[in-house]
Amino acid sequence: MSEAAPTPQEGAIQALHSAIEEAAGLLEVEYARDRVLRILDLYGGDLAEGVVAFRVSTGARRAGELDCRFTVPRDTDPYELAVKNGLLADTDHPVSRLLADISENCPVDGYGIDFGVVKGFKKIWVVLPRTELQPVAHLAGIASMPPSLGASLDFIARHGLGDTVGLLGIDYVGRTVNIYFGEPPEGGIAPESVRSMLREIDQAEPSEQALRLGQQAFGVYVTLSWDSPLIERISFAVATTDPASLPVELDDRIDLFVRHVRAADPDTKFVYAVASQPDGEYYKLQSYYRWGSGVPEIMQLPEGVLADPV
Repeated sequence: MSEAAPTPQEGAIQALHSAIEEAAGLLEVEYARDRVLRILDLYGGDLAEGVVAFRVSTGARRAGELDCRFTVPRDTDPYELAVKNGLLADTDHPVSRLLADISENCPVDGYGIDFGVVKGFKKIWVVLPRTELQPVAHLAGIASMPPSLGASLDFIARHGLGDTVGLLGIDYVGRTVNIYFGEPPEGGIAPESVRSMLREIDQAEPSEQALRLGQQAFGVYVTLSWDSPLIERISFAVATTDPASLPVELDDRIDLFVRHVRAADPDTKFVYAVASQPDGEYYKLQSYYRWGSGVPEIMQLPEGVLADPV
């Protein structure tokens, strides 16, 4: 008797796992195969229709990892599922309450999860409706939100980072929150503005490469924690169909991954970002294994931003 054909869900999980395995081999990343399959099985109910992306980063602490993220069904409680299945430990830390508090206080359009093929489950993404972007001040008032968001409202306003938010990322391992502003500054951010804001929050002086990306950024996001009164990082992101066209020199690891992805699909879309740190910046490249009509909504992409390379 022949084996039954895999369901669309099973086929999508198998295909994504094969893609992860191939990319991990290319990047010489040793990963926990069983852990990856477990995450895919738990959250892959809509994987055949979901948006899927990979991310690689520079820097010694991040070079040995490959991240995968994908959207999950809206009726899923991704945090509860992670805790019940031992992917996350339930704690008394405010990070454990933040997803529920956001969902109770804001309209939510959907969720996503993020995991490293080496370190396992990391983040949950919260997508807010593009027609109902939430004021930064409203999010700052959520009880479990890092107090540093409320303390940074004046900074955010003075530097014109944005009045509203369209996407949040909750990092349960690092215990940080990413706040993605929903109204990117028109024309990017001028070099002197980038220098000024980074000095104010005790970050390293930006490189010329970072300043060029800031001028072309379609989006800006900040990283906050419960342990610091200051914004921990500011990231500037550009969207492109060809990272080689960017006015930057690509890190060897990122360049290798770009060539691998483009060989498989020359039309792949990318997001390239620089993130500030007190001891120097690092770079991140996200490629889309599966793009979808919802991506511009999730990313709050201005219309036409990917019509041509940046």
